[in-house]
Amino acid sequence: RYDFLNTVLSLNRDRYWRTFTAERSGLSGGGLALDVATGTGKLAAELARKAGPDGTVIGVDFCKEMLDIGRADGGARTRPPHIPVKCMAENLPFSDNTFDCATIGFALRNVTDIRKTLKEMARVVKKGGRVISLEFSHPKNRVFRRVYYFYFSRILPVLGGIVSRRDAYSYLPWSVVNFVSREQLKEMMEEAGLKDIEIYNLTGGIVAVHIGIKRIDHDRAV
Repeated sequence: RYDFLNTVLSLNRDRYWRTFTAERSGLSGGGLALDVATGTGKLAAELARKAGPDGTVIGVDFCKEMLDIGRADGGARTRPPHIPVKCMAENLPFSDNTFDCATIGFALRNVTDIRKTLKEMARVVKKGGRVISLEFSHPKNRVFRRVYYFYFSRILPVLGGIVSRRDAYSYLPWSVVNFVSREQLKEMMEEAGLKDIEIYNLTGGIVAVHIGIKRIDHDRAV
């Protein structure tokens, strides 16, 4: 129901957002990728397509039930190994400079400590590798923003409540409205040891993709 609702309520744009993110991950055949707060592994599946049959994608999440679904579906969805690992985003159980890239999709606003999560993601990525956040944001066009907020706060919770729990889809608009701005997130990524931050606004600014490259002098920066 969770995956189904995400597709329906986003008007089937969620697949495009994940594909866009994977395409800009810098991941190539045989690569090693980390997807933080992977949930059921749908972004990890897109990364797996980039990594190819010789690559590996590790998806971490604190929720065992979500990981179990990802583990069951992963074999059918991905060619390279998709390995689920239970852990917190703020304390990744991996060595420094391990992964070619690290992503987090629609979850950074839910972690306990955004700065620590970004620093952990930067730590485990190889120098010159990419750290990417795919997250809901605020449309910049004033008219579109008003229409979007009406749908997001009034209609989406009702539709979500028909199939799932309404309180979960009432929390979603609140968490987005109270999340940091694009500029604040860029500053946090720079503080974590990332450089050349690029921001892509998708679907009228509903979603923002932040991409940072780990600095060569990362150890001294953080």
